[in-house]
Amino acid sequence: MKSAKPVLLRIWLPVAALGVWECFTRYGLLDPIFFPAPSVLAREAFGMIGTGELTGHVRDTLWRTLRGFVPGVLAGVICGILMGASRAARQSLESPVSAFVATPKIALLPVLMLVLGIGEAPRIVLIGAAAFASSALVMLDGVRDLDANFAELARNYGADSWQLVRWVYLPGCLPPLLTATRQALSRALGLSVAVEVLTGRTGLGSLIWAGWQSFQPQHVYIGVLTAALLGAVLHGSMRLIEKALVPWKA
Repeated sequence: MKSAKPVLLRIWLPVAALGVWECFTRYGLLDPIFFPAPSVLAREAFGMIGTGELTGHVRDTLWRTLRGFVPGVLAGVICGILMGASRAARQSLESPVSAFVATPKIALLPVLMLVLGIGEAPRIVLIGAAAFASSALVMLDGVRDLDANFAELARNYGADSWQLVRWVYLPGCLPPLLTATRQALSRALGLSVAVEVLTGRTGLGSLIWAGWQSFQPQHVYIGVLTAALLGAVLHGSMRLIEKALVPWKA
């Protein structure tokens, strides 16, 4: 019973919200045309899973997210460590990266489409750029918060730049690195769905938009709820990895 308590604490609020939604729809407090009951949505979702439609959209969204996220977060981690370890790099890169973080990413999509053409390339680059920007600044703060005596001690023992990164900065910055990765993954997924709403023919965003255009609100809700569930699963997975690697933080 004790082990079940954390699980119950995590799920009671969404379960209660779905229960209230179901009751309000059944008793006429919500219009079922615009607010289909969760039981109706569940039947529709299982039907779409049976035909492979929903699983195909989830697969395309997840694949698009990871294709942009993985190179983006790797570049962001490298850039963040470089800015934290080198004053010259920080002075050169921190302001442009900070300015890019503050820029609405979706506004850059037309620019990327002009440069890269219409297709997957501008979407992947945009998702990767968002992952890069968020992870770079988190890693910069992580390196700057690291005790400088560790790096100085390693230099006194003859460590070169690569050895400093491998044996000092990466282990010392593991907690912020995992935080950066988790935050970047969440942003990459959200941006992927947003891009699909605007330009995609596949993915959860395209399912949401097609449902709105054809006045199928059940598809709109299924797309939104599935994206939220996918985000929760990815976030939970990163939390488990974080707990395994840095149990003192988690």
